[in-house]
Amino acid sequence: MRYLRVLLLMTMGLLLGCASEKVIDGSYRNPMIYADVPDMSVIRVGEYYYMVSTTMHLMPGAPVMRSKDLVNWETISYLFDKLTDHERYDLKNGTVYGKGQWATSIRYNNGKFYALFSPNDVPYKSYFYTTDDPAKGWTLVSRMQHFHDASLFFDDDGKVYVFYGTGELQQIKSDLSDIEPNGVKMRLFEKDNEERGLLEGSQVFKHNGKYYLMMISWPPGKVRREVCYRADKITGPYEKKVILETNFENYGGVGQGCVVDSEDGNWYGVIFQDRGGVGRVPTVMPCKWVDGWPILGDENGNVGSIMQKKLVLDKNCKGILGSDDFSDKKLSLYWQWNHNPIDEAWSLSERKGHLRLKTARKVDNLFVAPNTITQRMEGPKCSARVKIDLSGMKDGDVAGFSAFNDYSGVLAVEMSGGEKSLTMSAQNAIFERGRNHGIQRVEVEEHGRVKLSQDVIYLRIDGDFTNRQDKASFYYSLDNKEWKEFGKSIRMRFDFMKFFMGTKYAIFNYATKETGGYIDVDYIDYQRSNDRVITNK
Repeated sequence: MRYLRVLLLMTMGLLLGCASEKVIDGSYRNPMIYADVPDMSVIRVGEYYYMVSTTMHLMPGAPVMRSKDLVNWETISYLFDKLTDHERYDLKNGTVYGKGQWATSIRYNNGKFYALFSPNDVPYKSYFYTTDDPAKGWTLVSRMQHFHDASLFFDDDGKVYVFYGTGELQQIKSDLSDIEPNGVKMRLFEKDNEERGLLEGSQVFKHNGKYYLMMISWPPGKVRREVCYRADKITGPYEKKVILETNFENYGGVGQGCVVDSEDGNWYGVIFQDRGGVGRVPTVMPCKWVDGWPILGDENGNVGSIMQKKLVLDKNCKGILGSDDFSDKKLSLYWQWNHNPIDEAWSLSERKGHLRLKTARKVDNLFVAPNTITQRMEGPKCSARVKIDLSGMKDGDVAGFSAFNDYSGVLAVEMSGGEKSLTMSAQNAIFERGRNHGIQRVEVEEHGRVKLSQDVIYLRIDGDFTNRQDKASFYYSLDNKEWKEFGKSIRMRFDFMKFFMGTKYAIFNYATKETGGYIDVDYIDYQRSNDRVITNK
């Protein structure tokens, strides 16, 4: 029955996927992915678009997504499995919450794909990757100086550059091995009187012989917006134009992203917006060339809630989040670990059709617990339920399901004195000051507790992001038929000083007394309120 249920969910299109393989003139809702996909970089190679995004402290990191229409996406790979510059990536002597991988740039040149990002953490050195096929994995090419919010650029003459920071330009060697010793290194422009706030998020492209640098701008007293700098030569001089300035659905301005063309010659902007507890969400809109400028938005310069375009509905598109019965030999690309996992402490083979999570390190709270596995929550509404076998838990173990962020709602089974209790709590991580970004303490407010007399539990969390509610509600069941709401709902938060990330579904198991216990996760059923594709013509 479990396999039939998951198959039914897939058939109903509940995995952010596609209904059938056909091309239609249809409509879609913005945001085109109502989930945390920030700092997008998008290119098109042939019939496919490729997009990378920021996932910071999650591993594997830097998800690479593919689409045929800019609306229906699936994850096909990650740039890396782990980051290992220091032990904080392993949740030892600190954390990398809100740090790690930032703002990757993806490019295609002479038959190869390239990607560049710079972690927002020591040793402040960039990563350059390449591949012939993004679906088959990536190879590290080099590491060099740090480039904040960088955009990699291959010019027509074979020279290679990085745009970064606020209008900074650096030439690198054509083989991407290091800085070009006698190459261009300069600041292209200084902020004008209007640009006294945030100005970053470089995205560079060349069109009709001109160079275009797109950036997010946040002038004091105004909404976030997208600006574009244009020049006839790569070194300037550059002139500026505001290409998008709008308050979309009263969530504030839309800024930071890129433009990309389609096979039929149309252009589109892919720009994200902050949306509270769900995170930073990407939108897609037309891009019209006016007097040599890429002007974004509809005919009124706004991001439309409902937009029309050609859509490719592909039955093989798996999406970027969804249900999983853990029957495959490899972990689904839906999942990312919170920091680096301990590889020997999880398994898909020790109990067929289950994800086994073992305890491997004693900790005192969820935020420093290794091998917590996550995937995105999604708006406007979503619901996920998990089935967990608790029979392998040891005394002092804590396992369960969470709406996970620096402020989390947690359903946890606690094993103490041979007895199990299910609790619901709100947990707030308070960070230490300083580079290590350690957890100083965790403030816990318990809102429910009940004794358990069986080893199998069903847990459910519903997310409601409509009308700025950002509400997570919590349920449990002993038979997967009768569900009881438990504890109290919480308001999910987005804090750029802590996790800097939208809330995730998370499954966890950690030890407070002795290691060696385990849980077996049978499945996760993930449901969403509606598809982004809303009409067919």
